[in-house]
Amino acid sequence: MMYSSVIIALIVVFLMSAFGTVVLNLIFSFLGKRGYLGNLYPNVRGGIPRAVGLVPFIILSFYMLPKFNNLVLIIGVFAFIDDIMGRRKCVPLGIEWGQLSRGIGIVLVMIVGILEGLGFSAILIAFLVQPLNISDMQPGSTCIVTIIMSVLTILVMLLIGSQPYGELIAIYTPLLILSVCLGYCPLDFAGKIMMGEVGNHTFGVALGIAFYLIGGFWWLLLFTIIITALIAFVRRNTLRIFFSQRLGLVNPVFGDYFMDVLTGGGLGDLLRKIILGDKQYSVENPWLIILGFRRLLYNPHARQSGRYVPRNKQPPRLGR
Repeated sequence: MMYSSVIIALIVVFLMSAFGTVVLNLIFSFLGKRGYLGNLYPNVRGGIPRAVGLVPFIILSFYMLPKFNNLVLIIGVFAFIDDIMGRRKCVPLGIEWGQLSRGIGIVLVMIVGILEGLGFSAILIAFLVQPLNISDMQPGSTCIVTIIMSVLTILVMLLIGSQPYGELIAIYTPLLILSVCLGYCPLDFAGKIMMGEVGNHTFGVALGIAFYLIGGFWWLLLFTIIITALIAFVRRNTLRIFFSQRLGLVNPVFGDYFMDVLTGGGLGDLLRKIILGDKQYSVENPWLIILGFRRLLYNPHARQSGRYVPRNKQPPRLGR
């Protein structure tokens, strides 16, 4: 009886996600073309609705396990504010309003998670916002990562016999995430919509919860490393071009990709500004290079940012 109820619920969730995504896309497109949505309808490929990830956020907020749904709700609300505010500067603090909103959401997820008894796991769950945010740089990339990690989580749960949570089987949570993502993803893969911060942040925290439910902190830590490596692999080609054009790093190793996913983006650069100031450190040790320390210590706020272009090499170009 319990299993049949779970299956019915997942089918309903899939249909809600698929139908809701189509409807929200139509609404956002209608309003966006008339100039009513601002940052939620950026001029990408002629105009694409942003923050359609509202659909997965709303569904997961309702269907996620009790106690854990609060974490999804918190990060989704602040991520949506990030989407609305965009890159507007918060002049008194010298950062973007979106970065501030995202940072507040991450901190609140940590605090609420700790109060709910998750301990250090709450910090890792909140941190998964970072790699999922980096993954969402091209159509379908976050969706494929979410699908792969959901399936892997289900398989590991079945293999090791993860304990039920309350009255629900352990695999309910990754199955829920998978169902929501499958309903949402067709338009994302086609490049017709953008999930926005509200979407990738929601999937990040939800996946973190699923990883935790495998068997606690150490499984969460292991799967955090796995998903970071997976995102680095999926985005390796675009990251190589980014390194060449923006960092001058034309001979990256996988450690550089991994470290970019782990520490890149606006929040990572803000921390570099706070910690490194205007200094740029050069990394020459082969082992540190393999581990990605060139990317970790690249400081875009340095007076003279270090460049790693060998004299006998030319930066790669798109299409080569």
